[in-house]
Amino acid sequence: MEFWDVYDKFRRPKGYKIMRGGDRRLTKGEYHLTAHVCVFGSDGRMLVQKRAGHKGLWGGLWDITASGSVLAGETSAQGAERELFEEVGLRADLCDSEPAATFYHKECISDYYIVRGDVALESLALQKSEVSDVCYLTREEILALIAEGKFVPYRPSFIDMMFDMYAGHGTFVL
Repeated sequence: MEFWDVYDKFRRPKGYKIMRGGDRRLTKGEYHLTAHVCVFGSDGRMLVQKRAGHKGLWGGLWDITASGSVLAGETSAQGAERELFEEVGLRADLCDSEPAATFYHKECISDYYIVRGDVALESLALQKSEVSDVCYLTREEILALIAEGKFVPYRPSFIDMMFDMYAGHGTFVL
């Protein structure tokens, strides 16, 4: 059972939480946090994961390095660290890091962290219930997979922004 803290549009905690998939749904003006991590190698390619085929949402599609909901009591950075470790087995200390970007969706405040580091694929420990494969891809390769319907359907401008931020953003190094 996962619980999420509930926030207002200004990211202020509302003082209560809800259970993921429970009867109580978020209403207009209520949000929960999600955290996303894009790991880039020194060659500028992004470490991406293939979502397990049985996953209900975008199962079998390629995706950014790691992402998920922030659990009640966690900060966004702590949620990003946990998701990165759970999904691909990478440890990163992001607690002193600010998200590189934050987006509001209808029920989510989504924070995106950019991490630099060269990681050998064979050193990763994939969470098989979530991730079936990993590889490094260039911006162009990701955009081609999006066009082919084989990558989570991010807007190309979003992918461009992540790559551009990696190139100019002073981010944490693994």
